[in-house]
Amino acid sequence: MDVTEQWLAAYEHGELKFSTPAATGIEGHLAPLGIFKIDARHKNHTSSLYKTQKGDAQYPMDYALRFYIDRKGVAFWIHARDLPGRPASHGCIGVFDEFTQNRTYWWPEKPVLSDASRLYYWVDESRDEDESRIAFIEDGPTVEIRGELPNYR
Repeated sequence: MDVTEQWLAAYEHGELKFSTPAATGIEGHLAPLGIFKIDARHKNHTSSLYKTQKGDAQYPMDYALRFYIDRKGVAFWIHARDLPGRPASHGCIGVFDEFTQNRTYWWPEKPVLSDASRLYYWVDESRDEDESRIAFIEDGPTVEIRGELPNYR
């Protein structure tokens, strides 16, 4: 994940599998930099800290892949979101998914793009019956997060 470029690329044995724009944390809520391992997944995850813009529901984080837990116990995830093309999160990495947006905000009317689900199933092909729980991943893929927040001024 390149924070400066706001771009995520997925490689398998050195071969690029896919790449996609992403949205990282805003100033004061940066995604941690470094090398991490994805250790859990949760298809229908929601934020325990943040609500939707209207404030009527917890923020959806569908197709969530956990890569880090800080000293305070706050988990950082790669997950589905709307994608403004710039840093916009509270530290997670957002990957575009129109199906999540349709379910939460009722747009777009006919979802097509699902980069978050593609990444989710690339990380772990299994499709559990019980998607209501967090599933742990043993020896998950490595995630490298590097770069610095882009300056739009």
